[in-house]
Amino acid sequence: MNKTKWRLIAITLTVMLALVGCGSQDNASEENNSEKSNESTEKITVDVGMLKLTSTAPLFIAMEKGYFEEENLEVNPQWFEAAQPITVATAGGSVDVGATGITASLFNMVAGGQQLWIVADKGREQEGFSSSAVLVPDDSDVAEPKDLKGKRIGITQTGSTFHYMAGRILENHGLTINDVQLVPLNSIKGLMEALNSKQVDAVILNEPNISTVVQEGYGKVITQVGEEMDYQTSGIFFSPAFAENKEVAVPFLKAYVKATQYYYDAVLTQENGELVPGENYDEVVEIIAKYTDQDPELIKLGMPYMDPQGKLLEEDIQTQIDWYAKEKLIDKAIDASKIVNTDLLEEALK
Repeated sequence: MNKTKWRLIAITLTVMLALVGCGSQDNASEENNSEKSNESTEKITVDVGMLKLTSTAPLFIAMEKGYFEEENLEVNPQWFEAAQPITVATAGGSVDVGATGITASLFNMVAGGQQLWIVADKGREQEGFSSSAVLVPDDSDVAEPKDLKGKRIGITQTGSTFHYMAGRILENHGLTINDVQLVPLNSIKGLMEALNSKQVDAVILNEPNISTVVQEGYGKVITQVGEEMDYQTSGIFFSPAFAENKEVAVPFLKAYVKATQYYYDAVLTQENGELVPGENYDEVVEIIAKYTDQDPELIKLGMPYMDPQGKLLEEDIQTQIDWYAKEKLIDKAIDASKIVNTDLLEEALK
């Protein structure tokens, strides 16, 4: 074999070895990229404290429709029976996010040096929408709030949103808290049972429980809270650590806002001042029914108002603080700016 042939063979072998090496490098590169991709798509778990109420609808929708997953998040629901424990859990970091009522205990914690942030709307009282109401037994002679003087009114807890609503409504009708006996019953279930057995003369309830009581025939509504006042009943709270982690906090709110818009378009659409079912009305009702364990037909009777972009009624939070301070339900009044953070929501809306 002459020298030329040997050179050709040597060159061919060299090229083949080089190609094999390149192929190995390409495969290794693809594997590394794949590993990096898997790492980047690993979902971040967010513990969220919530109640089985219609006003929690945006969270239900975002979980059911995969909006959190789109933001690489996995929500782990933590179910509670009342508002105050969720506030405590959020401030203490037991949950990352709390979805619940704005209560005196929240303001007291902040006044005492603890921190958490109200970052978005989770339902408010607004005229024309059924969210919370005062109910009395079906055969009661109480026709309006002023008739409650001297009566026993069931609330969840002292300093709760129910306490606040009762107090403000009484004041609207020339009465005060001192003109009635407030009876803390610790849970929604307790309120419904007490009304049914007539252990109290009236209760504050929210949807879908209002519709349940009326449908079952043992209670009637004497006033809707939205007819009495505009009121930022509840909010989305972030623990300090979660709020500081903007890479997670902002995507959480992006998913949440997408769900609030979906809810608004489905069930809060109006024509000529009247509510009309939106395109996804039945779907949203079914989602709420699934998470609240309620009959869909009852859900339809009361859909609380929510801002389509999740924006807070900020000025009302200071009004609440001042009322709780007046009633000595909080140790001292605080500035609402110490507890409200709208920057994260604004960033999510961009």
